[in-house]
Amino acid sequence: MSYQIELRHLKYFQVLSNELSFRKASEKLFISQPGLSRQIKQMEEIFNVTLFNRTKKKVELSEAGLYLKKEVDFIFNHLINIKEQLENISQGRQSELRIGFLGSAAEKIIPDCVVKLNRIYPEIRTVLQEMPNKLQVKLLEEHQLDIGFVRLQNIPEGISKHLIHQDSFSLVLPKNHPIDNIDDETFKSLYKESFIFFSSEDSPHYFDVIMSICEDHGFRPKVFHKSINALTIYKLVEEGLGIAILPTSLQYGYDLNVKFLELNYIPQKTELYMVWKESNRNPILKDIINYLTEN
Repeated sequence: MSYQIELRHLKYFQVLSNELSFRKASEKLFISQPGLSRQIKQMEEIFNVTLFNRTKKKVELSEAGLYLKKEVDFIFNHLINIKEQLENISQGRQSELRIGFLGSAAEKIIPDCVVKLNRIYPEIRTVLQEMPNKLQVKLLEEHQLDIGFVRLQNIPEGISKHLIHQDSFSLVLPKNHPIDNIDDETFKSLYKESFIFFSSEDSPHYFDVIMSICEDHGFRPKVFHKSINALTIYKLVEEGLGIAILPTSLQYGYDLNVKFLELNYIPQKTELYMVWKESNRNPILKDIINYLTEN
């Protein structure tokens, strides 16, 4: 059969692969279910593969479908990028840079980064979004983000990283907590306390480092709450629902009834990395990465 794939086929496939329901997908696409089924069947005949495994109860992507989904997502994301770049050109802007970052980088590192870029590339428009580690990596892989700032050790293949900042840890306590100074022996007395951690799902390595701090002091902490949001952790600490161990730099920019006691005697540090996808086709990204990694 001759090659007949059109953009509409890919859009039909993308929506169905997201919904995994012919009814929901057809409603989103404003076509009938039989019509959508015919289009998908036509794609499978053209590619000579099965894209979806169908039963009466569910629809699932086949192995070929999983591969095609990644490629189709890339195609449509790239089309969006092309549109944005053309808009930049028409409006006289050099480019647009989409940056994701953790809240711990928001007070100093991200502003410093933007100031540096504006000094050398004043026509670049930056779009800044605070988001968790895993979401940054996901959007980098999908070409929806150009640069991320994460606390991750294990980075997927195809994504590069550069150490931006190393930070100490601090113990976070309610302001009325009786402990005002921290050392090895004082920390050991915290074994009865409830701890509030960042989510292990978003950053397993970071979670393990915090656990190791407690284990080095002879106990495994009772983890009472987990969150991906620093402000939520502060509020829980403030309300007396537990204590936390966070990067020292996270104490800036908040006005809450908590106190930070820096753990400057422990070997553990936390590292913030700048990450980007090597195959990213933003025309200005390579120059920006070179500039930021050298300055």
